[in-house]
Amino acid sequence: MLVYQKIKNFILDVLFPISCLSCNQNGFWLCDECLQKIAILDFQLCPSCERFITDQGKICPDCKKNSRKDPFHLNALIVAAKYDENNIAKLIHNFKYNFISDLSAPLGEVLVKSILKSEIPLPDFIVPIPLHPRRLRWRGFNQSELLSNFISQKLIPGFEIPVINNLLIRKRYTSPQMKIKGYSDRKINVQNSFAPNQEFLGTTKGKKILLIDDVATTASTLSECAKVLKASGASKVFAAVIARQEIKRKS
Repeated sequence: MLVYQKIKNFILDVLFPISCLSCNQNGFWLCDECLQKIAILDFQLCPSCERFITDQGKICPDCKKNSRKDPFHLNALIVAAKYDENNIAKLIHNFKYNFISDLSAPLGEVLVKSILKSEIPLPDFIVPIPLHPRRLRWRGFNQSELLSNFISQKLIPGFEIPVINNLLIRKRYTSPQMKIKGYSDRKINVQNSFAPNQEFLGTTKGKKILLIDDVATTASTLSECAKVLKASGASKVFAAVIARQEIKRKS
């Protein structure tokens, strides 16, 4: 079996050579030097309006006042890096759509650095944003789950934070958010798409939860998940993403 695996790896290396997606150095999807060049954001914005710098990516006072009209359910959103710098967009695209699952380690490291820098409370659980079974079959893995597993092991040395991969269920198959241009349309696209897994009924009561996803735009997906988790008893729901893609809001 070991010989077979070596032969298989050799053939894959010949046909599909691995090289750094930033500098083309052989043997890495992202080499250490290019990884260290990724600048972690030193400030966070209000995750709802994105207009004001806020402590730990919390909701700004204006958005809190408007919460009845336009509710936003996350307590805070941590964005690790700029989407259009240091090949972040390219790395995320290859991770998700070219199925390079090994990128979960360097991108997970970027998230770990950002979460530690933010000093948000230590979560009781880490929960990845779930994929619909149809999309999971197509991709072969849930990128958010891979990132969550990395963060679970690396955030606090010597202590593994529990990851509950199926705490949330994606009950509707929706169009990918990246393919929808309008801000309001993206919010509508994910409304009522998630449900709690009844197997874990009561697990979230009074708990602090950290949601993990690769990229956010309107953050509607994260907010929808937070809504479900809080309705199930979670006390606080934070989220962390590698980057946030800018999108024009509809008036």
